[in-house]
Amino acid sequence: MIDINAFNISIYADGADLNSIRQSKKNPLIKGFTTNPTLMRQAGVTDYEAFAKEALQVVEGMPLSLEVFSDDFAEMEVQARKIASWGDNVNVKIPVTNTKGEGAAKLAKSLSNDGIICNITAMFTLEQVEDIVDALNPECEAIISVFAGRIADTGVDPMPLMREALEICKTKPKSKLLWASPREALNIVQANDTGCHIITVTPDLLKKMGSFNKDLHQFSLETVKMFHTDATASGYDISEEAAPMKKYA
Repeated sequence: MIDINAFNISIYADGADLNSIRQSKKNPLIKGFTTNPTLMRQAGVTDYEAFAKEALQVVEGMPLSLEVFSDDFAEMEVQARKIASWGDNVNVKIPVTNTKGEGAAKLAKSLSNDGIICNITAMFTLEQVEDIVDALNPECEAIISVFAGRIADTGVDPMPLMREALEICKTKPKSKLLWASPREALNIVQANDTGCHIITVTPDLLKKMGSFNKDLHQFSLETVKMFHTDATASGYDISEEAAPMKKYA
């Protein structure tokens, strides 16, 4: 039996739709929120600051990760400091590298030294984890966001990597390992079993958690009924009267 209430992992809702954020805020399983420029663009957000400040009102003090969008480290730092000023519950997301592949460890160190909680995102390798964790101020909280779901998309089991990443994070006890981009509800169980501190979950994946502990015989029957209902609604007919088979000599 899966007892989600006994999990140690914190579930953060991932998205940029304010109505969805409001609904997630009512869910006792949700402990924080994350978003990014891609999700904001998909949701039709045109004013970054206005959206961010409204989202901060909605989450009412719960952690909210907001991401910088410059590709220049100096400008990233300016954006990060401004974003951080919007609330004590803001976690500033910075990419692990810029688009040239240049590492963000120096930026993470500068922000961390000033007490800004960073969520370092788009991390895929243990080398990246080591570089960032080494740079962090041990007295400042931080989130190490490893894209386990996308690692799995390459055909690689992310769990051994996540376990090693967790050991690296232990060298800076205030850093938290986040399992990013989960693909299925099972990933939530895996992330918890691995010891990750946080996992981001989309609204669709959150709904799938409703199937935890479901009887598989019942699930099978419901699936068969769904197929039958859809087939009936389609009006398909392959009887000989409906479409006589062509006879070949």
